[in-house]
Amino acid sequence: MAFPEHPGTPADSTQSYSTAGRGNGLAVAALVLGILAVLFFWTVIGGAVLGLLALIFGIIGARRARGGRAQRGKMSVVGAVLGALGLVASIVIIAIGASILNSDEFKDFDDCVQHADSQSERDACADDFNEDINR
Repeated sequence: MAFPEHPGTPADSTQSYSTAGRGNGLAVAALVLGILAVLFFWTVIGGAVLGLLALIFGIIGARRARGGRAQRGKMSVVGAVLGALGLVASIVIIAIGASILNSDEFKDFDDCVQHADSQSERDACADDFNEDINR
């Protein structure tokens, strides 16, 4: 004789999902900020600041998810990784820009442009700068 299944009780549903109803806003924030950091890595605010925030929020969100206090642990990790990529790319861009601005060739170019009186002299400065860089 077969017995019909008994309907679930509210106690059964809370036991199977201990984190039900507990969102992980930090995971969502980390993912959004990580995507923005990757898209705008070429700007200081886009890459460095948003990437750092995404990394921090992602780590905190992943720790909360691992501890069972929140959901969306994988989303937190993806946000942290994207934030780290945006941060690293922004740091590389900043380092390249700083090295170019501190180079002797750029200082010579800047000095040449400052003393140029006409557009043709500025163009000659740009041509000299390009020759110095390509050597």
